Amino acid sequence: MLLKRRSALVAAAVAAVTVIAAGGMILNGGHASADTVGTQATSAGCGKAPTLTSGTRTIQSGGQNRSYILRVPDSYNSNHPYRVMFSFHWWGGTAEQVDNGSTSGPAWSYYGLRPLANNTTIFVAPQGIGNAWPNSGGRDLTFVDDMVRQIGAGLCVDTTQLFASGFSYGAGMTYAIACARANVFRGVVLYAGGVLSGCEGGTQPIAYFGIHGLRDTTLSIAGGRSMRDRFVRNNGCTPQNPREPAQGSLTHVVTYYTGCRPGYPVVWGAFDGPHAPNAVDGSADPYAPGARSWTQREVWNFITQLGSNTPPTTPPPTTPPPTTPPPGGACSASYRTVNSWQGGFQGEVTVQAGSSAITSWTVQWALGSGQSITQLWSGTLTSSGSSVTVRNAPYNGALPASGSTTFGFIANGTPSSPAPTCTSP
Repeated sequence: MLLKRRSALVAAAVAAVTVIAAGGMILNGGHASADTVGTQATSAGCGKAPTLTSGTRTIQSGGQNRSYILRVPDSYNSNHPYRVMFSFHWWGGTAEQVDNGSTSGPAWSYYGLRPLANNTTIFVAPQGIGNAWPNSGGRDLTFVDDMVRQIGAGLCVDTTQLFASGFSYGAGMTYAIACARANVFRGVVLYAGGVLSGCEGGTQPIAYFGIHGLRDTTLSIAGGRSMRDRFVRNNGCTPQNPREPAQGSLTHVVTYYTGCRPGYPVVWGAFDGPHAPNAVDGSADPYAPGARSWTQREVWNFITQLGSNTPPTTPPPTTPPPTTPPPGGACSASYRTVNSWQGGFQGEVTVQAGSSAITSWTVQWALGSGQSITQLWSGTLTSSGSSVTVRNAPYNGALPASGSTTFGFIANGTPSSPAPTCTSP
């Protein structure tokens, strides 16, 4: 999926950044920041004919020619403000590889998020100078600022819905954005990151999802934990040592921190695997097919819960006990439509334990006429005709009394209002 040389390249990057830091790395040295970008919910490009189209774009930034790949939804509507995802490549990687999914193909485009977006999101793959993100003198942050301005002027953007993601060196660049542009970006996703591109500021809250492998010998998981903990503090979350999978289990554990400021979650995804973004349960192969990775569905669920303008009011998976009385029976299930578009929709089901803890759950419901589920995450799907059965994934079956978790799906058809039922042995 990724370049075979990436581990050696990143190791060299760590050494290079160490040398630069010893000499006094200056970030954003005198360059204009994006502080004034996105102060309204919609950008200047809304309600106008688009001036940007999908493809490779060039831009002058910091006196240099820079480039990025832009993917505009096929059904683009200039009156609809779109979410924007910036996805940064690893050292030695390219924007093209992020865009085309590299050896995993379209199913892993933009770390597997573009297929799930189904024309609801604008995607951007920036190209680093020398295929890297050293951010020397803040030049890569300036590049981000300039892209934000250009895309917002040329397309209709929801300026409260800017996200960044990246793997390895790209995660280092994403971390620099989290530190320096938390007032511009809504959330970040770091796959196996390190502090490679600096951290200017680093005191403001931002929605944060860190993913790291226990067996990562390129950028240690200890560094990932430290990066995460900065935003545990910034976001006001309750400190904890989240559970991680056992060595040799080839599984993953995703933890949503509790006590965080509303709308500023911190999520930690640890897996028993190597330096890779495409973690697959049951495999330690860093080049496993991205379409099989649990990360794309967990990340998409994280992003879509962060609704436009207003921080989310619904709790994330594995929530503390609600203030309302627990449901009767072993468990209950409730459904909501997260998003819809012509010919399809995204649904989410919340599973809640009753007055006693449970160790597994099964949810069932009937699909409406013309509906079919094409993708499902955080559960195991079986279907027979219109009857749908979803059983818990290995990591979210055990719930405490009144505890809850969610699973989501993408479906063809028109959304309805099913009444799912839940059972537990």
